[in-house]
Amino acid sequence: MKSLLRRTAGVAVGCLCFAALISAVATASTRKTDDGDRHVLKGAKPSWTDAVAKTADVPAGEGIRAKVWLAPRNAAGLDALARAVSDPSSSQYQQFISEDAYRAQFAPTADQVAQVSAWLTSAGLHVDAVGADAHYLAVSGTAEAVNAAFGTELAKFVVNGELTQAPAVEVSVPSSVADSVATVTGLSPLGHKVQPADFGPPGGFVNGTPCSNYYGQRMADDQPKFQGHTLPYAPCGYTPSQYRGAYGVSGSNAGSGATVAITDAFDAPTLLSDANTYATKHGDQAFKSNQFRDRSVPEDASKEADCGGNGWYGEQTLDIEAVHGMAPDATVLYYGAASCYDDDLLAQLAQVVKDNKASVVTNSWGEPTFLVIDGVLYTTIDQGLIDAYESVFKQGAAQGIGFYFSSGDSGDNLDAWGYKHPDWPSGGVWVTSVGGTTLAIDRSNNRTFETGWGTQRYGLTADLKGWTLQVPFLYGAGGGFSQVFDQPWYQQGVAPSNTGRSVPDLAMDGDPTTGMLIGETQSYPLASRFGPAGVHYGEFRIGGTSLSSPLLAGAQAVAQGTRRIGFANPLIYSLVRNNSPFFDVTPQGDAGNVRADYVNAMNADGGYRYTVRTFDDDSSLKTERGWDDVTGVGSITPAYFSRVSGGSGR
Repeated sequence: MKSLLRRTAGVAVGCLCFAALISAVATASTRKTDDGDRHVLKGAKPSWTDAVAKTADVPAGEGIRAKVWLAPRNAAGLDALARAVSDPSSSQYQQFISEDAYRAQFAPTADQVAQVSAWLTSAGLHVDAVGADAHYLAVSGTAEAVNAAFGTELAKFVVNGELTQAPAVEVSVPSSVADSVATVTGLSPLGHKVQPADFGPPGGFVNGTPCSNYYGQRMADDQPKFQGHTLPYAPCGYTPSQYRGAYGVSGSNAGSGATVAITDAFDAPTLLSDANTYATKHGDQAFKSNQFRDRSVPEDASKEADCGGNGWYGEQTLDIEAVHGMAPDATVLYYGAASCYDDDLLAQLAQVVKDNKASVVTNSWGEPTFLVIDGVLYTTIDQGLIDAYESVFKQGAAQGIGFYFSSGDSGDNLDAWGYKHPDWPSGGVWVTSVGGTTLAIDRSNNRTFETGWGTQRYGLTADLKGWTLQVPFLYGAGGGFSQVFDQPWYQQGVAPSNTGRSVPDLAMDGDPTTGMLIGETQSYPLASRFGPAGVHYGEFRIGGTSLSSPLLAGAQAVAQGTRRIGFANPLIYSLVRNNSPFFDVTPQGDAGNVRADYVNAMNADGGYRYTVRTFDDDSSLKTERGWDDVTGVGSITPAYFSRVSGGSGR
């Protein structure tokens, strides 16, 4: 997600109507469909396997890892409780329960876990672990054992030119465990990987100069005018004190008593040292003893090459430094997942709610809700997978934990995936979706303007006297309307009516042109202003909604302090209905900025490349007064902090 998150794109042909898509997902729910003494887990076998010819069976002896997700007890009761404690109009508002109480009332019982484990073991699989609060059982074994356990046939397919794996026969479970099993994940990776790259210290990058220390400090009067106006040079990268000033974070104990969790794939070895170096270089405090804790799990070596490893390091660094920058006194817990696949990341989210230490969880990752294969549109999520995610999100809501997800960096997703739709899980009902803005911060750390993040790129003409359009849509904040979920109760009367779940909910700075300066240990092939060629610390500007989400998470930590907000959306929309404390992000400010980049990405030896990066040009998504599909209800202000810290939800 964000500008660094790379994905495999599909090509769309045609369109499916809204009602048909909802029907398609609804029929993919987990059902008890009689097949002798077994029940089919609808959706566990991807629907696209009916249209794509398999190339081969997965060899019987090939090793397979999967997760069997268990359904919570009294799911209806959990749903009702999660709603009640999240709704400011409810008499149960913010009467959160403990993790012990959740486990006693809703988690699968020891008997259920034992029964499911016995079935899996009898089929030849090994139960490697029982997940947090028995949300899942991690299993491993041969393809032959998987086929026997789930009554399926794992096969190889070529999809959009890439080899992948999936069940070719419906996935089923014995009737004796059907009420306990929600779904199984890991049998097909297609549509569930959220980023690639390579291992080792990440490749160095240095932002070119000239650039501005604050918005508009340096005007590009040595470059041609753009649409009749001289534009500013892009900021060099905002620092935490600038963000705190612009968004209204004040006080000497910002975030004291609050804990923020971060999930990403993998675990960079220099996270804490880089964050401490960065903070002290920019006038902030380093992490105190035990204020940062790394709760990562070991990396899955079988998925390292596929996931790319250190492609996540910049993401991890950004998340930690943005949260710490906005909330210097909050505790930060980092939960690195075993891989870049969503079920490994979901397993870490389950651990977050099990630990119950953090009340704010920021997640800068996501995946497509739909993909196109040979011109036909398919969903990548089914009801069983949705139920697995929502069991974690609802447990979090019941315990006072809120989940924040970046809305994505590909606008309406038409260019990226060939079909307009919000990402998953950002498009889900039980998370706060965070969109992206373009933010101008002046020399006094005030917000000069804030508009939508969406970028067209212009380059110099051949005669160097003007600008010519190079990329009509480079990147921009994700958003739109869900074609899977109906509009939730909390958005009614604020987001457009007669739509699905509207994305995003809130927004923060995300434009890489007005992004954050972060510090990270990198591998520099050439000398730069940060030192000679080699592996060492350096700084660069970065953006994307992967910046927006941790900025908001840090702000929420400051707003709540020692209290818990829980699932924030009902509060957010109730505040809008009563003298909204949010900054309404609309078309405003400059047309864009001039960006100077080193051709060799390290220093001026190779020359410069100048471009104009425009503002508020986000695919088909548009900013406007009130809620919009780029920034939701807007961005935060000092009034937001006072309303939340005062306990006002009305």
